[in-house]
Amino acid sequence: MIRWCAIAYIELVRGVPLVSVLMMFALLLPLFLPASWGRPNTLIRLLVGMTLFTAAYIAENVRGGLQAIPRGQYEAATALGLTWVQAMRYIILPQALRAVIPALVGQCISLFKDTSLATIIGSLELLGIAKTVIEQAQWKSITGGVVFEVFSFTAVVYVVFTYSMSRVSRRLEHTLGVGTR
Repeated sequence: MIRWCAIAYIELVRGVPLVSVLMMFALLLPLFLPASWGRPNTLIRLLVGMTLFTAAYIAENVRGGLQAIPRGQYEAATALGLTWVQAMRYIILPQALRAVIPALVGQCISLFKDTSLATIIGSLELLGIAKTVIEQAQWKSITGGVVFEVFSFTAVVYVVFTYSMSRVSRRLEHTLGVGTR
């Protein structure tokens, strides 16, 4: 039963664009919560939507890593007398997670860049703040417009963060020997 619910959840969420999920949580989440809880903050609704969306992709990445583990590893854990939980914790999951480091880091980078979609539901984030700066009248009068400078700075921030995540991932992959035998 749990397996089929997980499959349905993953396939349903992966088949819907993130913008739709964010709009759904922004508009519909308050309707499904009890009235005693009040109306959740926009940030909370955004976090719930992005978390559930990203969880489906990460679950699929980890599932792929688990399928990459040879059957012999499971049999070896059983031969050692390990319980299912012990086998997962000490033998299977470390190997599976090591194999999916590139996919997980790629998902984190994608999530970081997708935060710019928060502007759609009225939450401020890096790109939304850049747009707010551009629209301020005093900046327009002083410089004649700062569009290029503001968006260039925003682009540099995105590049620095994504490149840093990529470098840390490469260093971790090298340290753990991902892709080597």
